[in-house]
Amino acid sequence: MRRHTITILVLILCVLGMHAEDSIKVSSAELEALIRRVERLEQKDSLSQQMVSAKAEPRKKYERGKFTIGGYGEVTAKHCFYSNNYLRYGKNPEKYANDHYGEFDLPHVVIYLGYDFGKGWSVGTEIEFEHGGTESAIEIEEEEGGEYEGEIERGGEVALEQFWLQKAFNRYAILRAGMQVIPVGGLNAHHESTEYFGVYRNEGEFTIIPSTWHEVALTFMGSTKNGWHYQAMFLPGLDSDRFNRKNWVKPGAGSPYEFKLANVFAGAARVDYTGVKGLRLSLSGYCGNSFRNTLSKSNAELDASAYKDVKGTVSIGAFDFAYKNYGVVVRGSFTYGHLSDAAAITQYNISMRKGSVSSKQWVASDALAAGIEAGYDFFSLSNKLKEKKQSFYVFGRYDYYDSMFRYDGQATDMYSWCGRHRAAVGINYFPIKQIGVKAEFSYGILKQGTRADGTRGKIYNDEPQIAVGIVYAGFYQL
Repeated sequence: MRRHTITILVLILCVLGMHAEDSIKVSSAELEALIRRVERLEQKDSLSQQMVSAKAEPRKKYERGKFTIGGYGEVTAKHCFYSNNYLRYGKNPEKYANDHYGEFDLPHVVIYLGYDFGKGWSVGTEIEFEHGGTESAIEIEEEEGGEYEGEIERGGEVALEQFWLQKAFNRYAILRAGMQVIPVGGLNAHHESTEYFGVYRNEGEFTIIPSTWHEVALTFMGSTKNGWHYQAMFLPGLDSDRFNRKNWVKPGAGSPYEFKLANVFAGAARVDYTGVKGLRLSLSGYCGNSFRNTLSKSNAELDASAYKDVKGTVSIGAFDFAYKNYGVVVRGSFTYGHLSDAAAITQYNISMRKGSVSSKQWVASDALAAGIEAGYDFFSLSNKLKEKKQSFYVFGRYDYYDSMFRYDGQATDMYSWCGRHRAAVGINYFPIKQIGVKAEFSYGILKQGTRADGTRGKIYNDEPQIAVGIVYAGFYQL
């Protein structure tokens, strides 16, 4: 019992004991008043003890909301009703017209960790595992007679997709330095698995520009209260040694070495407007030289050769948008790229020695990708399902892209298989916001070209496929 309680009870007993013989009685009112005083003294004592305990208890090491943890990924399966033979785009594609194959895959598994240090300082990291493992694989080389070859796509065993430090001065001015995503095009800026309808990432942008494009860069960014968001980035240029016909400048990002070459530099920028409910409009671009970003020859050797004036300037412009309201989702993008000195870079790459990092292929001066998708959430018609925050989209998508659209400004039929139309229909079911189940049927229609007999028409087989997947994306504060 507490000190005050004991003292008062002792006094009561003493009074009763001293006057017992005189039959002194204590009224009920006096007794109740005394009990209330005891209770007040107990409450006061309890509060004092709590205050002492609070002062003695050390501060928690980590405050709630400082950690961010999350990620995204896909588990997929597909069956392709066309060949995966490396000669399917060769001289006799009809030989492979009846081939088909299937795949199970983990295209992307990403773990994100971030921490807010306070006073505007924060750090973010993303570790990506592509295809369920490291970035090394055995591949069949199309340009080397179908040889089996061990391929290292990037230096290191694990892809560190992001690692940046950031200082936010206010909402209008934020500086970020480190490995970060280059948000050129709709796919790079919104590449999480729940941000597109398809089982796999949209083919057009995914084919001609790096995805997910990440480089060591310095970024200035911010946003306004009326819905404008902006980013400007300074980063190393791409490496033209690794450009090719199928993927245009995409292989030139990152580095096959343990460091990123920075003999040339580039800039990238993005502006988003979200001032209208449910609507996002975005413009983005990139510009930088690429030719001298190499270890194959020194600058002195290049200056003394026929390539002394070659710069290989890569210019990319992109527009993308998204609208989501009333159960309707519409997304679209258009990306156009130009490479200066494409013929000289082609000749230089083809002349490189065997075993070099170059694919030794033609590369286009111009490439493009355009796509649009639309879906409707039929669960939005049910108030009960809306309350459960479930959704069921039926969608359609159309893409057109060509990684060999023009060669030094001239339209060409060379490698006409690099250009195609693609149509897809499917469903997305989200039992909860962070988890999605997807299924789609797509049909790739390859571009027409000039046949060996001089007539125009379809040269290569079309590419239909069915695919299913389970995807997730979520970020949480602890």
